[in-house]
Amino acid sequence: MHLPRAFPGGLLRRLRTRDLAAFQAYRSLPELGRFQGWSPMSETEALSFLAEMSEARLFAAGEWVQLGIATAAVRQALQLLFEITLVKRVLGVTDRRNVRSVRLLERVGFRHCESRSTVFRGEPCVEDVYALSRDDG
Repeated sequence: MHLPRAFPGGLLRRLRTRDLAAFQAYRSLPELGRFQGWSPMSETEALSFLAEMSEARLFAAGEWVQLGIATAAVRQALQLLFEITLVKRVLGVTDRRNVRSVRLLERVGFRHCESRSTVFRGEPCVEDVYALSRDDG
């Protein structure tokens, strides 16, 4: 359909079952999992999840899809989202302590629009909400 999508220095593509080792390594890093809503999975669960993501509809209203990406790929994913949907604004929500996510959102053009106190995984934290409008791109 719209993926894979090549760009200078990379390729935006769906997750695949052959990504299992990298996927499991990523999800096993405590410093990343701290800020995510997921926990490490068994190999069977991970293979099932990767198979599901390899077939998931892209950017369907009310649904989510996980892609494996870096900064340049985030820009490509946003460009693709604005090209194939009528979405007017994309929100990025991150724990303020997740400095790398904050920097990534700011690097690709998101602007801070809200902060809210919450509890995540039993810890009080501040979630910062960032927005990128179609017109900002």
